[in-house]
Amino acid sequence: MNPAWRDLPVRTALPELHRALDEHGTAVLAAPPGTGKTTLVPLALAGLLGDGRPPRRVLVAEPRRLAVRAAARRMAWLLGTAVGGAVGFTVRGERRAGPDTVVEVVTTGVLLQRLQRDQELPGVDVVVLDECHERHLDADTALAFLLDVRAALRPELGIVCASATSDTEAWAELLGGAEVVEAHGTAHPVETVWAPPPRAVRPAHGTRVDPALLEHVAATIRRALAERTGDVLCFLPGVGEITRVAGLLADAPAEVLQLHGRAPQAVQDAALTAGVHRRIVLATSVAESSLTVPGVRVVVDAGLAREPRTDHARGLAGLVTVRASLAAARQRAGRAGREAPGTVYRCWAEAEDALAARYPTPEIALADLTPFALQTACWGDADATGLALPDRPPVGAMAAARQTLRALGAVDADGRATPRGSRLARTGLHPRLARALVDGAPAVGERRAAEVVALLSEEPPRALGDDLGAVLRTVRDGRDPYAGRWREEVRRLRRGAGSEPDTDLPDAAAVGLVVALAFPERIARARVEKPGPGARSPYLMASGTAAELAPGTALGAVPWLAVAVADRPAGSPSARVLHAAALDEETAARAGAALLGTREEVHWDARRGEVVSRQVESLGAIELSEKPLARPDSSLVRAALLEGLTREGVSELLTFPSNLRERLAFLRSAIGDPWPDVSDAALLERADEWLEPELSRARRRSDLARIDTTAALQRLLPWATGEAGRLDELAPERITVPSGSRIRVDYGAERPVLAVKLQELFGWTRTPTLAGGRIPLTIHMLSPAGRPAAVTGDLEGFWQNGYHAVRAELRGRYPRHPWPEDPTTAEPTKRTNPRK
Repeated sequence: MNPAWRDLPVRTALPELHRALDEHGTAVLAAPPGTGKTTLVPLALAGLLGDGRPPRRVLVAEPRRLAVRAAARRMAWLLGTAVGGAVGFTVRGERRAGPDTVVEVVTTGVLLQRLQRDQELPGVDVVVLDECHERHLDADTALAFLLDVRAALRPELGIVCASATSDTEAWAELLGGAEVVEAHGTAHPVETVWAPPPRAVRPAHGTRVDPALLEHVAATIRRALAERTGDVLCFLPGVGEITRVAGLLADAPAEVLQLHGRAPQAVQDAALTAGVHRRIVLATSVAESSLTVPGVRVVVDAGLAREPRTDHARGLAGLVTVRASLAAARQRAGRAGREAPGTVYRCWAEAEDALAARYPTPEIALADLTPFALQTACWGDADATGLALPDRPPVGAMAAARQTLRALGAVDADGRATPRGSRLARTGLHPRLARALVDGAPAVGERRAAEVVALLSEEPPRALGDDLGAVLRTVRDGRDPYAGRWREEVRRLRRGAGSEPDTDLPDAAAVGLVVALAFPERIARARVEKPGPGARSPYLMASGTAAELAPGTALGAVPWLAVAVADRPAGSPSARVLHAAALDEETAARAGAALLGTREEVHWDARRGEVVSRQVESLGAIELSEKPLARPDSSLVRAALLEGLTREGVSELLTFPSNLRERLAFLRSAIGDPWPDVSDAALLERADEWLEPELSRARRRSDLARIDTTAALQRLLPWATGEAGRLDELAPERITVPSGSRIRVDYGAERPVLAVKLQELFGWTRTPTLAGGRIPLTIHMLSPAGRPAAVTGDLEGFWQNGYHAVRAELRGRYPRHPWPEDPTTAEPTKRTNPRK
């Protein structure tokens, strides 16, 4: 046994942890990074420290494969044995454990698989869920399943939730009031240096980070090398940013190492081992608490992290770059003070902390819940209501997940797992990829199905291009770390895909088919029939989402695509295709068979301003063919015409030759009930009352224009109260003036207007009123030529005051017309004076 274990701070908390487990069977361990909670505690629980404790078999669950391997190696080193003996590990596709293994480290995904195979976890005495504070969905799910097992099957099963933070109350409550055991590390002081960029940088969007920020991070690392001693640990959001910053530091006076899950094993080992020369370790969030990097005295924090996001409306899912939480920033800073006093350089302004979240958002609130929903369905709790979860899954996300699973045939109408669903779950893949493997193997052969699914399970480097057919050819011959991991995954998948031989389908078509089987709603067709060479034709996905290929694509001239990975750039209405494979229409229809359908469609086409009735064959939102409907359903045509009336307006599509509508609008305004509201909105609301049966007989726009709206509007008159008979009294269509002429009243203005030649009004002394005397008529007096001469609403006052000015102005211009001194007693006329 290596004596180094005695120096680990968590050793002092072991007696209390043993007592809590012995008395209650559960415990929560709060221990900061570097105290030995990941490596010493499992050995102590297994009775391997020589302290007389009884031997127990311990299963340790870690959220990342990199952490699994590192923890197993560290524990084996403390025991002085090789990995695979007393301490072993299992990750997807790799297992190093044997009959003598008593401490096995696994990913939470592997733990879930074992629980689904045998809920009792035979032979396991204690399960340690490490890094539970990170709130990974698999870890939350595994804890809920373990609590079910402990309550119903194995009350003696021990459970320890290990957290690197002190926020442990929720875990203790979930474990039924478990005791919280705290271990305190020998934390050294860490000085904070605020180092914001010298100029503004664009906020991160999707997975894109402003290159100016990465240049500033590299400059800050150089500054830290000059101002401080010791190794530098820099936190960046992802592999792409790590690669970019590493390139900017190519000539730095230190060894540059990249620490992430895709890094070669030798590089990971070098980063986790004390070096001879000064080092710069560029790491993702895996180094926050899961791993300990020795020799670090300085931390440079870019302040960013990656979180999953799912756009259910567009059928897109992926990672996005966000501001790291305050808790994550504290964890990162603490890595500088694990061995000695240190310094953290934070690449943002201190004031920005006021806008940051306190803790990371639980993955269950953000992620695509399709794998989770299949797990719970296979567990026997389709809606997860009976599980003891730290947070409930969002209702909308669960509904979308169940809909996907029903489409895959993985669950029945009640959400229960089908035999096919259980088979998909056993693959350890996302249900979509599992479907592509299971259904793709008979179509293309198990080898090629496994090869394509392996490409989809770990996204290929962007440098390989966006054409997955070309990527597959490159990776088959590749010798880089990605190609090595891909080959391991292919071997694993082939074991579960049966023994189907390759079919005669060409490789390019096989890749497209398997991708389309995984993501049928992302089958896309070019909106342009024959895009030219080098063109970036816009596409429409079966989900209804528009998509475009990225600049420099090799896929611009294909009419059909199977899209594997897409995102949505800032400010763009379309998705951007990042990885896809070419398709043809026949293969698209084969893969998207569940989306094929024929529908009769009758609607108002706003562009043409007409009713369109057609039969459409489609693959989701992609229309494959159409033909006119000879006899469309009359109720659908009626609804389409109503849609047109709503969109374009009643006044636009119907003809109102009389002024009945204006008269009714006037009475509604002047009197109110019982006179009807004849605005567009009101007429549409009461279409059944006044537009039938003419509306139901109409078939096109021109039929609407032929409707006798005068007769139709009379159906709205208040016949029941008898007021309808007063229409001509209250709002007459025409008024007889003293000359005997019947002049039409204009009800279109704010007040009703009577436009009449002045000489025809001689003898009228009082202004006529409408609406039962409520509204005086506005009179527009016209010259003999029909031009406006005066406007009045007070005829008596006009004769007394205004008339003489008008007479003086116009009598010389129109001498053949009468201009009497007293118009109130003069004879009205519509003729000129007789010739003398």
